[in-house]
Amino acid sequence: KILLLLGFLSTLAAVALIAVAVTQNKPLPKNIKYGIVLDAGSSHTNLYVYDWPAEKENDTGVVQQVEVCKVEGPGISGYSQATEKAGPSLMQCLRRAEEVIPPSQHPETPVYLGATAGMRLLSLENKDAADKVLSSVEKTLRSAPFNFQGARIISGQEEGAYGWITINYLLGSFKQVQYQCQSGWRKFLHILKSRSETSGALDLGGASTQITFVPDETPYESPESWLHFRLYGKDYKVYTHSFLCYGKDQALQQKLAWDLQASTSNSSLLDPCFHRGYQRTINLSDFFRNPCTSAEKKQLPFNQLHIQGEGDYQKCRRNILNLFNKTNCPYSSCSFNGIYLPPLQGDFGAFSAFYFVMNFLNLTNEKIPVPLDKVASAIQSFCARPWQEVKPEYHQIKEKYLSEYCFSGTYILSLLQNGYEFTEENWQRIHFLGKIGSSDAGWTLGYMLNLTNMIPAEEPAVPPLSHSSYVGLMVLCSLVLVSVLLLAWLLFHKPKCLQKGIV
Repeated sequence: KILLLLGFLSTLAAVALIAVAVTQNKPLPKNIKYGIVLDAGSSHTNLYVYDWPAEKENDTGVVQQVEVCKVEGPGISGYSQATEKAGPSLMQCLRRAEEVIPPSQHPETPVYLGATAGMRLLSLENKDAADKVLSSVEKTLRSAPFNFQGARIISGQEEGAYGWITINYLLGSFKQVQYQCQSGWRKFLHILKSRSETSGALDLGGASTQITFVPDETPYESPESWLHFRLYGKDYKVYTHSFLCYGKDQALQQKLAWDLQASTSNSSLLDPCFHRGYQRTINLSDFFRNPCTSAEKKQLPFNQLHIQGEGDYQKCRRNILNLFNKTNCPYSSCSFNGIYLPPLQGDFGAFSAFYFVMNFLNLTNEKIPVPLDKVASAIQSFCARPWQEVKPEYHQIKEKYLSEYCFSGTYILSLLQNGYEFTEENWQRIHFLGKIGSSDAGWTLGYMLNLTNMIPAEEPAVPPLSHSSYVGLMVLCSLVLVSVLLLAWLLFHKPKCLQKGIV
């Protein structure tokens, strides 16, 4: 009887011990939320899908990119003559988002669309057309199975500030974030974090460019240039400015308008910023309708301008410098056009077109930035190559983009060096970024991070027992099991006389 009782107790204790351990330590269900942000730029639209755990940290969700889809066709501002087609152009990427996000979470997944400088310009040129484009986009987004939260034109300040949030989030400046990065990135992150608390952000699109950073000293100048953010429990005072019409596409239009002002009444223009042998024709009626060039409009005896490339880097650079008015500064320091700029501080992440152009020219390096003199030399060498040599070598690249890399590279160098006054010394602190980890550098992730502040946090999934209860039960079951085993051992190892007495 005693043996049966001991066997039953030991079995019961072992089963209880195993059951408690398995129940307490089984994987907890993941409580993941999703969000969608569409970046409606001047040349194209990208859809990004983000996810984050429902339990937030310090009022800011931990957001990561899980999908990106490039919308076919132009940016939504390109539908100004057929506004009803703007919304349907997004359908393919919305269907892709439906596949990525679990169907059960479609109704609670917020979707936002932010339109940038292309739509800002369209709104200035034709507000009625811009409103119709947004209306078409909203209609399509409302028809999707997601929780539509808004489609609007974001300001240049927002674009710059959200880009700054993205860069610093991905570089781990706000909190320690682990990424499966290459060793080069780990080294870069370590260097970056050791130099300054946050990194500045340099964004270049087709129609605008932004500079954003946290200066060491913040004199109260140009109050409209400052924004305040609270992220992961800390406050940040951020300087930011957006230059409309100074994206690479609109800067080229401005340069051509300036060249036309200085030229004679000749329908042919020799342009040093295009390769020798390259030719392009533009319609002047469309050209001067653009708000970025309309101020330079003049009566010309021809309707079309025939451009012939010259491939002269030095001359191209001199022409570009005409875009930056450095003569008047009402503040202690300025960038150009009388815009306040505090002294540059810390490292800068340069992304979007900054990265795409410089990467094409092989001027991006994760570990050691290319020195300024070598950057200028590389751009000069590329511009000097004849079009008949460049075109077949890069036949896989669209002719429009390929033909403008000489101008774009020269413009980027001029903007950074002459516009923002980066020098040979602090040029080394500019890092051209495409992706960091699995996420694209850009404003949309920062937008999502900020918007998660408005999404209520949920209670995290917890084990069935508290830690103290779990430890107590494990100790109790273990003691019972050990006691039973000890009694059994004593029973079988006592002298036979005692065993007979016990029996």
